[in-house]
Amino acid sequence: MTENSPPDPSGIDAAVQRTVQFFEHLRPGDLADLGQHYAAQAVFKDPFNEVRGLPAIEGVFQHMFVSLHEPHFIVTQRVVQGPHCFLTWDFVFRFQRFSPSQWQTVRGASHLLYDEQGLITLHRDYWDAAEELYEKLPVVGRVMRWLKERARH
Repeated sequence: MTENSPPDPSGIDAAVQRTVQFFEHLRPGDLADLGQHYAAQAVFKDPFNEVRGLPAIEGVFQHMFVSLHEPHFIVTQRVVQGPHCFLTWDFVFRFQRFSPSQWQTVRGASHLLYDEQGLITLHRDYWDAAEELYEKLPVVGRVMRWLKERARH
């Protein structure tokens, strides 16, 4: 394939499309299918976790479903270059314990690296835990907003 060739629908573009569909429709029962998207020894890292392997990655997502009401992702952009993909997304959810009726949104991005089989070998999430999460909590949020105000020039 040359640099100006159209994308190969059976290659990385198809893998990225499967990944986007998977995350946008992810439900607890879908976690058994992680092996169709992640390599066996894939690495997952976000502001709270750094794990390796399908069972550990599944544990991160299980915790998400236990801790939050109706969590779901909305992929807003994607950039693909070779085996690398960069997705921007909105993660929408309601807290279990704090304001369970109020929807929250965390905006972030994921760097994904695919192997030759179209499986994710690296999944690294980037998002600001202070602004996107802590500031939305009742007590901690007040402290975080106060600190943020003090840090501004």
